Amino acid sequence: MSGPIGQLTRGTTGYNRLRRSDRWLVHSPRVRAALQSAADPLVVDLGYGALPVTTLELASRLRSVRDDVRVVGLEIHPERVDAARSAALPGVEFGLGGFELAGLTPVLVRAFNVLRQYDVDAVPEAWSMMSRHLAAGGLIVDGTCDELGRRCCWVLLDAQGPVSLTLACDPFAIDKPSDLAERLPKALIHHNVDGQPIGALLAAADRAWASVAGHGVFGPRVRWRAMLDMLAEQGIPVDPPRRRLRDGVLSVPWDTVAPR
Repeated sequence: MSGPIGQLTRGTTGYNRLRRSDRWLVHSPRVRAALQSAADPLVVDLGYGALPVTTLELASRLRSVRDDVRVVGLEIHPERVDAARSAALPGVEFGLGGFELAGLTPVLVRAFNVLRQYDVDAVPEAWSMMSRHLAAGGLIVDGTCDELGRRCCWVLLDAQGPVSLTLACDPFAIDKPSDLAERLPKALIHHNVDGQPIGALLAAADRAWASVAGHGVFGPRVRWRAMLDMLAEQGIPVDPPRRRLRDGVLSVPWDTVAPR
C-alpha cells in the first residue's frame, strides 16, 4: 500500500457534533446486528478531523451495543494523527489512512463531513473502495452535518451499495424539513431539484409539516411524528420510529431518493 488515498479536508469538528448519528447507530437494528454478530467488532471513524473527540464519543456510545468494540480513527494528515494518539484510550486507536481504510477490514465505517468536501464525481469510487475493505456484513455511514450537529443527513451503505437515507435534526432548530437540504450527502445535494426523487421527498415533507401545524402546540417533536404518520399514509416508505426520540428522524429506503 503506497499511502492514504484521499485529499486533505478542513478538519473542523467539535464535541458532541455527531451525537444524532451516533444515537441512530446505537438503535439501528441493522447496525446492531452487524456489530453483535461480528467476529471482530472493528469500527473505523474515517476523517475525524483536527480533534479526536468524535471518535472517542463514538467508541463510548457503541459500547452500549457491544462492550468489546474496537474503534480506529483514521486521518490523512500525519499531524492530526500524531496529535490524536495522545488521547488514545483502551479500545481506541488512531492511524494514518484514507478510503483504503489503512488495510483494515471493519464491520462499520463512519465517514462524516468527508465526501462533502469532494467533487461529486469522486463519490462512487470512494464508496466502492471503502466497500471492498468491509468485513462480511459490514456497513458504511456517509454523512454530513452542520457545525453544531443540529442538522444531519447520512446514507447507509453495505457491500452492494446504498441502502437508505436518513435525515435527522433538532426539531426546535428548523422551520421546515427542507431546511435539511443544505446538509444532504454529496451524492444527493445536487439533485435536490424539481423532477428528482429527493426534491419530491423534501417537498412532500414540507407539505405534511404544514398540514400538521396544529400539533405544534404540543411541541415540534410531536409535530414531527405527525408528519411521519402523514407521509406514511401517502405511501412514502418512511421507517416508523421505534422509540420515543429526542431527534426528528426521517429514514427512507435508498430507492425512494436515488437520482434518476
